[in-house]
Amino acid sequence: MTDSVAAEAPPHRKQESKSYGQILRSTAVIGASYLAVTLISIVRMKVVALLLGPAGVGLMGIYNLIIDLGGSVASMGVASSGVRQISEANGSGDSRRIGMTVVAVKWLSAALAVTGALVLIALSVPVSWLTFGTDLQAMAIAVLGIGVLFRVVGTAQITILQGLRRTRDLALANIASTLTGAIATVAFIAWLGEKGIAPGLMLGLAATFVTAVLFSRRVSIAPVPRREAIRDQARPLFRLGFVFMTSALLTTGSAYLIRIIVLHADGVHAAGLYQSAWGIAALYAGFVLQAMGTDFYPRVTEVASNNAEVNRLVNEQARVSLLLAGPGVIATISLAPLVLLIFYSSAFVEAQALLRWICLGMMLRVVAWPMGFIVLAKGAERPFFWTELAAAAVQVGLAAVLVPWIGVDGAGLAFVGLYVWHTGIIYLVARSLSGFRWSHGNGLLTLVYLAATALALGGSFLLDFWPATALGVILAGATGLYSLREVLLLAPEVVPKPLRPLIARLEKR
Repeated sequence: MTDSVAAEAPPHRKQESKSYGQILRSTAVIGASYLAVTLISIVRMKVVALLLGPAGVGLMGIYNLIIDLGGSVASMGVASSGVRQISEANGSGDSRRIGMTVVAVKWLSAALAVTGALVLIALSVPVSWLTFGTDLQAMAIAVLGIGVLFRVVGTAQITILQGLRRTRDLALANIASTLTGAIATVAFIAWLGEKGIAPGLMLGLAATFVTAVLFSRRVSIAPVPRREAIRDQARPLFRLGFVFMTSALLTTGSAYLIRIIVLHADGVHAAGLYQSAWGIAALYAGFVLQAMGTDFYPRVTEVASNNAEVNRLVNEQARVSLLLAGPGVIATISLAPLVLLIFYSSAFVEAQALLRWICLGMMLRVVAWPMGFIVLAKGAERPFFWTELAAAAVQVGLAAVLVPWIGVDGAGLAFVGLYVWHTGIIYLVARSLSGFRWSHGNGLLTLVYLAATALALGGSFLLDFWPATALGVILAGATGLYSLREVLLLAPEVVPKPLRPLIARLEKR
């Protein structure tokens, strides 16, 4: 045996190991920052839950959605299309092209941010009536309009780091911005109660913007004339950006409509339960999904013209994502009451069934997302738009039927239904664009992990608490050990040298 297992591997294994290693390293960097962000978010959620209860958490969730929705419209997708444009320029090594795109993204986003903020402020009364059935929240919504300004210009700064794959700076920026934002939000809520939510969120976004600017200034960009950059880049940025904006609007808009459906059917308390379950389910899956969007999207965009390479990268990313996400999702399903108690309070434990359904949907989302990046990398605007439109229609339609019928749990079932449908559709679209097929190993792994998730979910509903918990913990432990073994074998070069003999022994089994 030698110190390096990878050195003994055949050439194709070396290439795969290197690629898996890159995926794991980027996931580790983003994942470490996401862990820090998660811990900060947990503390913030806990404090807000104790101070305001389910109703306050629900109100804060709706405010956040208004900011997301306003930001999606105001940005016109320029930041998202900017990631793709900067990634392509970065892949070509053309510093002037990079500079042109960066300057255009910054100035276009600034103009759009001011416009978006003014529009939301002007429409604060109608938005309050639409959301809450009263104008009492109009002033708070006007304050959120200023938050939209900071959201759009801050996202533009993050776009530069993401497009240039400055993973470390991006990770540090996420941590710093989340910490400062959480401090501002919690301070105002502790001071003013529910009335402090809107100004706290606004100041949190302002702190995020300042942090993003400080980190983006570390990047050296070739100086280019501003007017020339905007004239040269505005059209491609807006053309693809419109598709991204439409997608974000559909995604955020459907989430907003579902909150309204829950709010009008069961009240703000139920909206708080939904927000708590969604927040927890998104935390762990977000570890994988954020790394995927941050590093994988620019990487697959750089090779978008090579179908074989695109399909190889997507299969590799899908395998790593499922291995990392699966055990955590199963554990969350099994320990749902305890997780809700720890993250929030005993007042939120009644959301356990809802949390389990959303976790199943998150597992399906992890399966579907890597294929979606084929559509983005190819710049296939029409398929992207229609699949996103159909997804929003399916989720909102299911929620509109199920929530009035079975209560807030219907929103969780609607999320599952969305990804059952979307996974099949996005596979067909990806196959038509690049000839994508699941590898045999990925197909088998997906079936096994989905079966384990379904078994844990079924046990939680059909068995008493302790047998169900024991079954879920066993399934989470078994999949966790298998995932650990596979991850270590996929990229042995990222393992510290003292542990490499262990990898060699695993490889022989």
